[in-house]
Amino acid sequence: MIRLPDGVNIDKLIDDLRTFSWEAADILIYYSEILKDPNNNSNIIKTKSDLSPVTVADIKVNETIISRINETYKDINWGILSEENINLDYKKDTRENHKNNDWTWILDPLDGTKDFIQGTGNYAMHLGLNHKNKPYLGVVLIPEKNELWLCNGETVWCEGRDGSKKKNNVFLKDKLSEMTIVISKNHRNHILNKLIEELDFKKKIEMGSIGCKIASIMRGESDIYLSLSLKGQNCPKDWDFAAPEALLKAAGGCISNLNNKALTYNNSCFEQRGLIIASNNAWFHKNICLKVNQIIKKNDNFQLIG
Repeated sequence: MIRLPDGVNIDKLIDDLRTFSWEAADILIYYSEILKDPNNNSNIIKTKSDLSPVTVADIKVNETIISRINETYKDINWGILSEENINLDYKKDTRENHKNNDWTWILDPLDGTKDFIQGTGNYAMHLGLNHKNKPYLGVVLIPEKNELWLCNGETVWCEGRDGSKKKNNVFLKDKLSEMTIVISKNHRNHILNKLIEELDFKKKIEMGSIGCKIASIMRGESDIYLSLSLKGQNCPKDWDFAAPEALLKAAGGCISNLNNKALTYNNSCFEQRGLIIASNNAWFHKNICLKVNQIIKKNDNFQLIG
């Protein structure tokens, strides 16, 4: 059994994460309301060096969560890795510093920035605690749905701001033709679209934010999610998957690469490249990977998938 750092009590930690998260929710909802008036966009939305958007909400939540962790647990030796604090042209010693921490918080203050700007409500805050580069605790906050998904390392549950619990509804299916796939609304490519057609799922749902997609699996609205990044294109990073993976694993699901190998964290540039498969059934997950592999190998259209 994994033990938290000395001086950290799991129940108090979960209580603190709950408090931090709803404070973040207030920030995100406040700025989402401001963005409903397009005249405010230039004051709220900026562009990062990779041309992706960032908002004042990202920065405010980032500052809030990091300061709360540091203030509340100032004597604990754990690292904090955040999307908004990492320049992807980082120095090598930055990554080595994170590797030297057995415990590392991984924060995405606003996952689904494009949906946040578009006003769809499909955005989330991710906060995961990795132990030796493997997801352990997880928080996915979805403010517009009044949902706070929490994982204490063993179990996962969802609650509203008033503390009311929401049910986990995972429906186990063993045929792809019976499954509903949730796919990205803003980050897709033609090869992934063709693969999804070949796999012949029962239904497709589109939405932003990986956290929102994984939550849809845990609610029972969908069964599987595929992410594909091609060479030379942007790809998900550690902060996109750490917290959602902790939640899904605790719910009995699985996230892996195409060959059913677990995701590895703290790689070069913190990237999660290639084809990533998330499903609600850890027992059947291997068969899903095999099925996808078979279709890729017999179809020349998928030669770029590795």
